[in-house]
Amino acid sequence: MEIRKEKITVRDLAMGYQDNGEAGVTGHGGRLDIRPPYQREFVYRDEQRAAVIKTLRAGLPLNVMYWADVGNDRFEIIDGQQRTISLCQYVTGTFSFDGLFFHNLQADQQAAILDYPLMVFLCSGTDSARLDWFRTINIAGETLTDQELRNAVYHGPWTADAKRYFSHRNCPAWNMGSAYLKGSAIRQKYLETAIKWINNGDVEGYMAARQHDKSAVALWNHFQAVINWVQATFPEYRREMRGLKWGSLYAAHHKRRDLDPKALEQDIRRLLADDDVTNKKGVWEYVLTGAEKHLNIRAFTDTMKRTVYERQKGICALTGVELPFNAMEADHIIPWSKGGRTELDNCRMISREENRRKSDK
Repeated sequence: MEIRKEKITVRDLAMGYQDNGEAGVTGHGGRLDIRPPYQREFVYRDEQRAAVIKTLRAGLPLNVMYWADVGNDRFEIIDGQQRTISLCQYVTGTFSFDGLFFHNLQADQQAAILDYPLMVFLCSGTDSARLDWFRTINIAGETLTDQELRNAVYHGPWTADAKRYFSHRNCPAWNMGSAYLKGSAIRQKYLETAIKWINNGDVEGYMAARQHDKSAVALWNHFQAVINWVQATFPEYRREMRGLKWGSLYAAHHKRRDLDPKALEQDIRRLLADDDVTNKKGVWEYVLTGAEKHLNIRAFTDTMKRTVYERQKGICALTGVELPFNAMEADHIIPWSKGGRTELDNCRMISREENRRKSDK
């Protein structure tokens, strides 16, 4: 990788700036590809974008930018996309700063901005060398999510097609499944989640195997199947459903014929109203698996345990052996699963060994 330093003005950078959405973003007279395939979407918040302009207006230096020299007087941004778009958007009138658009400034103020010198390093090398450099400088700065880095490493027709479904504001995945997913589509969380769903959590293996495929429709079809199953099985939506492991639940249970949405809904209502259930998000996994561990049933308090221990005079309720307090544990007399509550009258103290033996049955 050969690297040389250049000074590019904001005027040069913003010349011919165009944002064509899916078709790409260009600047520097059409010679600079601002969003090459391995780059992410524009993710700066308004305050971050304003900070770029504040730095520029104050005459302070912006961080170094890296461009790839791809030959024939053409370039790609390796690092600095967010700052570049912020600068170009401001100069072309997309947003204002301190209540003024660029065209509201005096001529000398506009000239000072347009003549502002940017420190740009031009990098020449193979495609793989540019990608390695892109990954290195972004890991050092911790500016990319794991999935954004994967998109860079495995960029190709498959990733480009997958991003069409999963990686943009108001993308198909957002419109269909945003109520069930956490994170941001433009920060690639939806794409990462969808791949985990289809490939049992192995994102890199899936992307590596499909890097040069032309279509990501299989991933999109699987995503739709998961969401459709969730909506059919649990038609009553609640906010606790957002971010659950729907992919693994779908894989384990979508072929079952015994799932009755009405019966499941009755169980869900009862469990959500149960004060003993402290993990409400675990309700859906519990009604599918029957494993109480997903509910985090409310434990007896230390005060309750000490009261019952003294009532029993330190004697294990199952073995009749006298034990110290720290050698005993609280146990539901009537199990929670059979309607027993986590209350003083339903508590007994038993030895740790007996409690373990009960749990193992």
